[in-house]
Amino acid sequence: MTTFARLRRAAALTAVATATVVSLTACAFAPTGSDAGAAPASEGALQTVTAGKLTIATGEPAFSPWVENDDPASCEGFEAAVSCAVAEKLGFATSDVVWVRSNFDSAIAPGPKDWDMNVQQFSITDERKEAVDFSSPYYTTTQAVVTTGASPVAGATSVAELTNVPVGVMSATTSYQVAADQLGTTNLSVFNSNDDAVAALQSGQVDAIVVDLPTAFYLAGAVLDDGKVVGQLPDSSAGGDELAYVLPKDSALTTPVTEAVDALRADGTLDELQQKWLGGTAAAPVLK
Repeated sequence: MTTFARLRRAAALTAVATATVVSLTACAFAPTGSDAGAAPASEGALQTVTAGKLTIATGEPAFSPWVENDDPASCEGFEAAVSCAVAEKLGFATSDVVWVRSNFDSAIAPGPKDWDMNVQQFSITDERKEAVDFSSPYYTTTQAVVTTGASPVAGATSVAELTNVPVGVMSATTSYQVAADQLGTTNLSVFNSNDDAVAALQSGQVDAIVVDLPTAFYLAGAVLDDGKVVGQLPDSSAGGDELAYVLPKDSALTTPVTEAVDALRADGTLDELQQKWLGGTAAAPVLK
């Protein structure tokens, strides 16, 4: 083989080796699965549905005192404010938080999600844990009975006084579970939403409704004519109903979100926001 031929052969082998390295490098960083087509995340970046953004879902509509004026991006309202604080702990600016809407039931159903975390008063239950992840709780509440001044149970002081009157409650909620346990199911009217339950109360179809305590104060003060919080139902679980963020099952964000919530509890932020947005909840007596 001539010197010229040897040089040509060496150059060709070098080109093949270079091409192989480039190909292997490309394969090593190519997104796969749901990340196909997306830019690879930088080292240490949180895995989110949209790179560089944190997508948070809530209900539609979202009500005060959880979200003010149905505008979670304003960070006004208890859950909106806590979510903005969590996002900041996770390293996301307010402008990098994307708010979307979702149905309550679909959020806790098995399957893929198009959001990173969901907040709409989800209580932690073992059954729900089979389908989704939960963060640590950002709020602990109880269930309360709401009525109007004209209702025959407006002056009730005990659970026994509510067991023989029609009471409304939203299906598939902790409110329903507590109401069924403590009031029985015979006189319980079940509705698809709290709006439907409120309408039934306003029309006289039921004498009272059961909702979580902050919602009870909102309904009594801003929705119902002559609304009244009769009182809190005694809670059989220690500490009351724990509300937490829902995340997709086995989400890589579950631990970071939990750590963020825990940090906000430790530094007093959760207490401050609770006092600001839910400050009136101490006024409802516990029914005997």
